[in-house]
Amino acid sequence: MAPPKPKFAEGEKVLCFHGPLIYEAKCLKSSVTKDKHVRYFIHYAGWNKNWDEWVPESRVLKYNEANVQRQKEVQRTHSAQPTKTKKTPAKGRKSETTTSTTPAREESRASTPAGKEAETPAPAKATKTASKDTPADSGSDQPKKKRGRLDLSIESEEQYLTKVEVKIKIPEELKVWLVDDWDVITRQQKLAILPAKLTVEQIVDNYLAFKKSSKAHNQAKESVLVDITEGIKEYFNATLGSQLLYKFERPQYSEILQEYPDVPMAQVYGSIHLLRLFAKLGPMLAYTSLDEKSLQHVLTHIQDFLKYMVTNRSTLFNLQDYGNATPEYHRKIQ
Repeated sequence: MAPPKPKFAEGEKVLCFHGPLIYEAKCLKSSVTKDKHVRYFIHYAGWNKNWDEWVPESRVLKYNEANVQRQKEVQRTHSAQPTKTKKTPAKGRKSETTTSTTPAREESRASTPAGKEAETPAPAKATKTASKDTPADSGSDQPKKKRGRLDLSIESEEQYLTKVEVKIKIPEELKVWLVDDWDVITRQQKLAILPAKLTVEQIVDNYLAFKKSSKAHNQAKESVLVDITEGIKEYFNATLGSQLLYKFERPQYSEILQEYPDVPMAQVYGSIHLLRLFAKLGPMLAYTSLDEKSLQHVLTHIQDFLKYMVTNRSTLFNLQDYGNATPEYHRKIQ
């Protein structure tokens, strides 16, 4: 079998995902991995060369008008999210790091029901040490590391080649909703009614309150739970627009951004979109630098959250939470 041919030439100007944002970049070189995947050594325009990195082809986009517009849309979405100020680390301490989630490529996003097997390129998660050499156009848009969040490091070629697959097991009781959701959106062409009756933020907060009420709960567990639940919200806000929507939903998403410009999407979207996140979260975790024990700890909490969703599925999921799209909306799709 012949090796795959790179889509992008060496020296070609491209756009590349880094975290939830898209940046102008250049392909310095390309190669094919042992498992026949194309990857590129990328230099981000305006960034110090220390930020150059190997990335999968799924993170690279053609530099054209459509993708430049997509870059601007992603920037607006991210900028609309409220940011929290942090104190500057004391001198001599380890410098603060920048953590971000890399969305998978557009072509693969939600093309099949999230509950079914699909060949979706694994998203990467990359962390860089914050310094004066951050990109000129990044400003304050790079989300800062928070206590207990997944700590990552610059990825070498060897590390890239040794990534292991991380799978999150979606319970059968929830898989049926992912399949129904795919059918309702893509075949019946209906839309989730937004804002949701029960938003992602409310669901996550309800889960946290439920765990706090447990007899086995203690202060140490609460600290970890808060980090996990806040991380879920952050992942959702960062990946919704780039990974969790079907094509039919994108005009609705644009309308929501205009109607709620300063509101995190976790306060607008609901349970089914949260479930879509969990269906795609495994590959994201595969690109963290967590050791096996820490990764298993995170996965245990995620599976517990899914168990909570199973228990409360009659409240969380209802086909009446979808509505018909208007004729005007259908014209936007065409």
